[in-house]
Amino acid sequence: METEQMQKNSKEILLTVQNLSVEFISEKGNVQAVNEANFSLHKSETLAILGESGSGKSTIALALMGLLPKPNSHINKGSIKFKGKDLVRMKDFERRKLRGAQMSMIFQDPLSTLNPVYTIGFQIGEILRAHKRMSRKQVKTKVIDLMKKVKIPDAEKRINDYPHQFSGGMQQRIIIAIALALEPQFIIADEPTTALDVTVQNQIMLLLKDLQYKEKMGLIFISHDIGVVANYADRVAVMYAGHIVETGPVEEVLKNPAHPYTQGLINSLPTIGLEPTRLVPIEGSPPNMLNPQSGCPFRSRCPIAREVCKEKIPELKNVRNERKSACHFFEEVL
Repeated sequence: METEQMQKNSKEILLTVQNLSVEFISEKGNVQAVNEANFSLHKSETLAILGESGSGKSTIALALMGLLPKPNSHINKGSIKFKGKDLVRMKDFERRKLRGAQMSMIFQDPLSTLNPVYTIGFQIGEILRAHKRMSRKQVKTKVIDLMKKVKIPDAEKRINDYPHQFSGGMQQRIIIAIALALEPQFIIADEPTTALDVTVQNQIMLLLKDLQYKEKMGLIFISHDIGVVANYADRVAVMYAGHIVETGPVEEVLKNPAHPYTQGLINSLPTIGLEPTRLVPIEGSPPNMLNPQSGCPFRSRCPIAREVCKEKIPELKNVRNERKSACHFFEEVL
């Protein structure tokens, strides 16, 4: 019965992003940081957004949360539908009601997110005081429960400690507790393990997956680490220069990529074996987003680029069941 319910939940779409484009305005010119991104998130699902630094991953996260820096950036095209409601067309005060209550975000650096002059109990409780009518005693009880939920030991004693009194891994657990406080329906985790060592990374990801399973939340996981994505994601969207170039079930995409960029990311990873192997880097550099090249954004670094790649931007098309690729020659890559 539980398995049937999980399958039903996995088919329920929480979030649909269609043709999302985000533009940044600078003195040197306008930058199209995200270009017509399309993806969806289902209940109880983990979607990873994978790509190099500067590919537009975090910009998508800020756009989803309504936290793009103003007035220097804006959504100039597309829609973000959460449970059927278009967030792009919502007023700011309506978005504020959703943040924390129904959607939440775990930021990359916990030390810069937490305020050093307030106790962690006060900071976790702040979102409860802002959104719910609770007495001081009720808030304290809930905060302790949240600290226990994210496995912070001696929660009753440590509720009055300050952020600097916790390790990096424990600080990240505090951020997760804040994100979970109002039981949101989906969470965005923006490279939540970047500043942590490998062992703590694993602990944090296992904690997130366990909480996601128990709470039946959707999770958008942003990362440049293929190993972490392979271990913890259900589906992956690969980004390059503001474009989503490939999507699909994570195991299929990483085992048999349908885009040269995805293939390049995989080939540049070290392998464990008896014989030492030379890493194969992706030649060249990402394009200048202030002056983007014509055609396919990856063509200047692509080993199979041809004349059509200069003339036409490839569309994200179906490759096979649940697989999509934005490459004119995806069959050759496969």
